[in-house]
Amino acid sequence: MTLAIFLGALAAATPAAADAPAQPPAPAAEAGQAVISYPASFFAAAQANTARDMIGRLPGFVFDDGDSVRGFAGAAGNVLIDGARPTSKNDDLDSILRRVPASQVERIDVIRGGAAGIDMQGKTVVANVVRKTGSSVTGLIHIADNLVVNDGRHIPTLRLETTRRDGPRALEASLTVSGYIDDSDGDGRRVQRVPGGGPPTLVSHVNTEGNGQQIIATAAYETPLMGGSLRINGQLFHDRFTYDEIVDDHGPPGGSVEHDRQPKDQAEFGARYSRALTARASIEALFIQQLQEERYRSDFEEPGSAALFNEHHTNGESIARAVLTYRANGKLTFKTGGEFAYNWLDSDTRYAVNGVPVPLPAANVEVTEKRGEVFGQATWSATPSLNVEAGMRFEFSTIASSGDVVLEKSLYFAKPRLAVTWSPNDRNQFRARIEREVSQLDFNDFVASQSLNTGAVRAGNPNLDPQEAWVYEAAYERRFWGSGAATVTIRHSDLTNVVDRAPIYDPSGAVYDAPGNIGEGTKDELMLNLTLPLSRFGVKNGLLRGQGTWRWSEVTDPATGRTREITKLKPLEWEGHFSQDLPRWKATWGLDAFSAWRQTYYRLTEIEDDKLRTWVVLYAEVRPRRDLSLRAEIDNLFSRGYERILQEYAGPRGSNPLVSTDTRELKFGPEIYLRVRKTFG
Repeated sequence: MTLAIFLGALAAATPAAADAPAQPPAPAAEAGQAVISYPASFFAAAQANTARDMIGRLPGFVFDDGDSVRGFAGAAGNVLIDGARPTSKNDDLDSILRRVPASQVERIDVIRGGAAGIDMQGKTVVANVVRKTGSSVTGLIHIADNLVVNDGRHIPTLRLETTRRDGPRALEASLTVSGYIDDSDGDGRRVQRVPGGGPPTLVSHVNTEGNGQQIIATAAYETPLMGGSLRINGQLFHDRFTYDEIVDDHGPPGGSVEHDRQPKDQAEFGARYSRALTARASIEALFIQQLQEERYRSDFEEPGSAALFNEHHTNGESIARAVLTYRANGKLTFKTGGEFAYNWLDSDTRYAVNGVPVPLPAANVEVTEKRGEVFGQATWSATPSLNVEAGMRFEFSTIASSGDVVLEKSLYFAKPRLAVTWSPNDRNQFRARIEREVSQLDFNDFVASQSLNTGAVRAGNPNLDPQEAWVYEAAYERRFWGSGAATVTIRHSDLTNVVDRAPIYDPSGAVYDAPGNIGEGTKDELMLNLTLPLSRFGVKNGLLRGQGTWRWSEVTDPATGRTREITKLKPLEWEGHFSQDLPRWKATWGLDAFSAWRQTYYRLTEIEDDKLRTWVVLYAEVRPRRDLSLRAEIDNLFSRGYERILQEYAGPRGSNPLVSTDTRELKFGPEIYLRVRKTFG
């Protein structure tokens, strides 16, 4: 049905009378200013549908969706809407921006290094989407289908949205019903070898498949209240993921079968109130409440053995936050405020082999955390070309656990920050930052986990301390050819209390692999970003965008005593995007490439290398009418594959030999994606 709608609408498309200008209008910026404004006309040739599409076209800007952490301050992304951060955590920034129609965007301001009245959320560069004022009613119907070529699976999506704005009042609602697939699963083979060479000891055919379904409902209402503005929002989220794996050994020992089910339900409510107190002072307060329930069941069978792993956990978070802003003058702005969060997790884990329960450390744990933070910050525009941001945050928390592990600890950290931006002219900018960062403890590290297809069951460890880092960062940005930009950033981190993998002993003396603090370490990063207009090279309305991050790290392995990289840290990630706007045809086409990557897990008795190959997307999008958009894609053009190399040792790696190397290679195959997007208003 989706294909018929798509082809029928495409047939109605007719080319426009003439091409639009090869270059978009230049953004507005004065020499030395930290803010560059991009009007809606800058994005006209790209036929942008949403604010998210427009963000993707900002020269030199790398979108950051934020982090999944507890509390509000540390979870921020790098995009604001009308100068404010969205009052939601479950409803991610990417989804929120996709619900803002491009027709409602007046301009996008890119703030580099800081500006008066803008909360940089700890970022050196942020974008602010400024919407049009006035009254409007808009709506959206989004229908899409994803066809997996190799096995014929259809993954449909239906999205409905509506927004009504009447001056300062707004009502928003959306409903999404969709499926999704795990593109690291597929078909392939598994080969097991022993040290010393020779033929494989085991060759198996592997068939895996991961499927999910989601229902997401969101709503928000904004209205004037007592001289200020109140915004409330809510979200209901349901997700169900299933994974199936069949391994055929073509003979003894006979292979294995695994079936996993993982349903999840979430609910969130948020409220934000902002008000000007005087001509120079304003206040903002917010409250967020989240609740979640998740179950995980894994059944694994092989000849002579059957294993069952069950995990059920519920968790919640309550956040209250208030910020006072005072503009002393046009050059100096002060912010102060505080945040309190209460988090809890109740987890029940069970593991059995052939019906016999197997005890696990930290299998049944209830964890609570009371977290507070107070902060002060000053932003000073010392000269038209020099901007300084200085601040201090004081974080304090009490974490307690009961059940299998009973403990309580109180933590306190001071987190200073200094950021300096120098813009000698409108083409060049230098940025530097020094900051003490403290990571959050992951509650999932507190409880046991499993990977039955590798035979590994891993313990939890509530007795963790947060990882700390002194971070030193420098960046240089060069803008050219109107819409071109290049940025190079270098960053060095001195780490203490590194959270990695470590041996954990239970009361009986048995040793397990678990998260643990393993001492000091270092991390270095080099980041490059390029936006290159291609009209000068003969590709009219062509644009090349790319970014890459190289990482080097060092820690001491607790199992061997030797230096290695940090677990799960990808040494290299990059992505490249080519697009060409065809105004005559009201169309855009392009090619997106997302890098292959590797990440390594250094566990007590094994080393696991996960490798994902390059993902390439070829797409075309046409807007035959202002209110109708059609898009077609071929995803995974070159059949990206996934490889897992598992080196298993006879015991702890430092004192035991390598027993076997198990290599699993899977290929997913291409997908065909079709989308019809109809807007109203």
